[in-house]
Amino acid sequence: MKSVNDVSDRDQNTPMSLKHLLATVVDRLRAGGLPEPESDAWLLFSHVFHIDRTHYLLEQQRAVTDEERTRMEAVVNTRLTRVPVQYITGEQNFYGLTFRVTPDVLIPRYDTEVLVDLVLKQAGDARSFLDLCTGSGCIAVSLMKFGNFSYGEATDISRAALAVAADNASRNGVSLKLSEGDLWEAVGDKTYDVIVSNPPYIAASERPSLMPEVAQYEPALALFAENEGLVFYERIAREACKHLNAGGRLFVEIGATQGEPVSQLFRQNGLEQVSIVQDLAGLSRVVTGRKPEPSEG
Repeated sequence: MKSVNDVSDRDQNTPMSLKHLLATVVDRLRAGGLPEPESDAWLLFSHVFHIDRTHYLLEQQRAVTDEERTRMEAVVNTRLTRVPVQYITGEQNFYGLTFRVTPDVLIPRYDTEVLVDLVLKQAGDARSFLDLCTGSGCIAVSLMKFGNFSYGEATDISRAALAVAADNASRNGVSLKLSEGDLWEAVGDKTYDVIVSNPPYIAASERPSLMPEVAQYEPALALFAENEGLVFYERIAREACKHLNAGGRLFVEIGATQGEPVSQLFRQNGLEQVSIVQDLAGLSRVVTGRKPEPSEG
């Protein structure tokens, strides 16, 4: 397989240009079986060179230094082992914001923006929220940044994840209360207008079907759940009404086949107005429910 230093198709006395280097990176990633070689190549390239597309177009014929080629070679070799691009660059965009990511947290997915959208649309005059299993903090930070909340709290069992979430809150200029603990143990008897969660929900039996980037590199603690992926929904639904203010709402992200069982858990534990919301691909993505007002009980 070619390296990014390959000179077989050019004169060895001719310096390699940025344009030639980028094309070589695309070729290497494609030959390595990466599913999105053009996208990955650009993300790695822009990370190494700290360059956007406009400046690349202006500078694409400039010569690449030996040190730049060496750095590019290193990140390409890492990507070829299927380490996610975001763990190499240390960043991922979500809801128009930039988040730091490390192997201690899941990489934020665009699918999760459906959850944030729904909370912002249905929050009404809600002023407080709790984000369970916050990971990178992408949900909580986005809600504080774009919602009308005066108080936001985010919890996680992983201290390392909470450190990443704290950094992301600071980077994006929002204030969050961060609490360490296993679901409800982190919050005591506090109540909130909104509770939101993207918990672990993949059944262990599904692991062999996952992409290597997910199965080998993202934190298993944040991915997999017992009872066919439903155990965290069971625990969340069981206690939700104790921690919701009257009329408050619970929102959870789900796997595509989990809409009905999670909806049933919501109803069994006293929530009303339960509904399943689909993402842009038409797949079930969020289940939401409301705690009744006292007069409605």
